[in-house]
Amino acid sequence: MVAATLPTTLRPTRLAALLVLTVLLAIGRAAESIPPLKFEQRALPNGLQFIWLEDHSAPTTAIQMWYRVGSKDDPAGRSGFAHLFEHMMFKSTKRMPSEFLDRLTEDVGGENNAYTADDVTVFHETVPSNNLERLLWAEAERLSALTVDVRNFTLEREVVKEEYRQRVLAEPYGEFGEFIQKKSFTEHPYKRPTIGNIEELDASNLEEVRAFHTTFYRPDNAVLVVVGDFEPEQLQKWVDEYFGKIPKPDAPIPRVTTKEPPRDNPKPIIAYDARVPLPALAVTYLGPSVTSADAPALRVAEQVLSGGESSRLYRKLVYETQLAQSAEYSADLRADLGLLTYEVILASGVPIDKARAALFEEITKIAAKPISDEELTIARNQLLLSKLVDRETFEGKASALGEAAAIYGDPNRVNTDLGDLQAVTPAQVQAVSQKYFTPANQLVIEYLPEAMKTKETKGKAKK
Repeated sequence: MVAATLPTTLRPTRLAALLVLTVLLAIGRAAESIPPLKFEQRALPNGLQFIWLEDHSAPTTAIQMWYRVGSKDDPAGRSGFAHLFEHMMFKSTKRMPSEFLDRLTEDVGGENNAYTADDVTVFHETVPSNNLERLLWAEAERLSALTVDVRNFTLEREVVKEEYRQRVLAEPYGEFGEFIQKKSFTEHPYKRPTIGNIEELDASNLEEVRAFHTTFYRPDNAVLVVVGDFEPEQLQKWVDEYFGKIPKPDAPIPRVTTKEPPRDNPKPIIAYDARVPLPALAVTYLGPSVTSADAPALRVAEQVLSGGESSRLYRKLVYETQLAQSAEYSADLRADLGLLTYEVILASGVPIDKARAALFEEITKIAAKPISDEELTIARNQLLLSKLVDRETFEGKASALGEAAAIYGDPNRVNTDLGDLQAVTPAQVQAVSQKYFTPANQLVIEYLPEAMKTKETKGKAKK
């Protein structure tokens, strides 16, 4: 038998690309057969939303508390309060000493953590299932009986300030991201940094902190999610015992009502920073809420533009032209509205005008012409793969349910979001690009080394 010869057109790189495409096509077919998450839910009389999903495939359980409070809810002039409380929730309660949650989780081979975002604050644990009751008690305890005193407040305020120094002040481009947020929103509190602000934290006092805690840390502002190995009847008894007795406050929960006005051809901004070694460029556009019908197509566009080294921005600006050290795009869609951000750090010696022109060529391109079917397949299936991998774990399933309930307002979204991604077409990607990437909606920010200041600009440009 004569051996078949490899066609000359199938070079190794082309063959690798075909293999990747074959795998991604298989992922797309697999996503179509993924069974729905068969969760159940109920609301306690005090307003706590409770979601559970029974799964005995492993002897562990994931517990998550989602609070509908994020950095957008920080009081004016007090950025960082939501983040501060993420830290304070690990301190003492009436019946639990500081850091005791670590003992309840880490000492039995489990884990715990938390994070603060613009719209929510989330606490999550995964433990062997025979420790579930203890964790439910602990979550109810820190919801209802947290010790908000001078000592805990002072200690955690210093921790948050040090985190700010390390993550923002110690990084060359650490303040670039904050600057983008601050300048991209004119009215909405999304312009405030989630991590906080040292000056505003220093100006805060204990009474303000207590008021923030009382206002937002309450059962009717929370979602409890439990996924894993448990007996449903026993779980219900524990939840009623530990959470059911927590009273619902009479006062209404204040919500952000500020609307960000549409942009009207904002002027470009030039800023200088003595710590940045190379020029950086950002182009932002106001986007829709995460619940918008445009969201799936914007997610696919994000993947096409910035989904790894084969993406359009990396391939054009970093690999082919070598104009940039990094080139990224993010569709940061949040509960109230989104921000679509292109961010480029230039390569050494590259004129910023040249890099800007190359970036706008790519922005124009995705709006002017539909993406290819191959690009759509790769991008869409990369997104599907990420979601499917996340949902292989109890923690991932709990996160999907918590996000759907707390941010989207509908936990059943976990069973429709994959279909929404699969339904995206090249025409839809082009349509959302044309809708949002417009000159009137565009803000250009140049973030330059201090040494690039001319005599004329010294003293005029502000950070």
